[in-house]
Amino acid sequence: MKYLFLFGAIISEIIGALATRQSNGFTKLLPSSIAILGVVGAYYLLSLSLKSGMAIGVAYGIWAAVGISTLAILGVFLYHETLTPVQLIGIILIIGGVLALELGKGSVSFG
Repeated sequence: MKYLFLFGAIISEIIGALATRQSNGFTKLLPSSIAILGVVGAYYLLSLSLKSGMAIGVAYGIWAAVGISTLAILGVFLYHETLTPVQLIGIILIIGGVLALELGKGSVSFG
């Protein structure tokens, strides 16, 4: 269930970020409202994921990596933005870092 909540948080964050892009500096009511609801919804769903037992570092890492990667790719298709080879390598490194967090979560404990 914790991954389902996290997936919902990611989708909500992506919707909020896309709406922020359309809000014209929060001067358009509908996209501004969607942006605010998206971000609030994302944090609520993230909190449910954490309440369900997911570690905060792993949850936030997955959330951020998937969100950043998805928004960068959507930016190319929706807004004709570009991704340089260095940026693509950065996305790969972000995803690799999150995988390292997830795969190594049982290795060392400081708490």
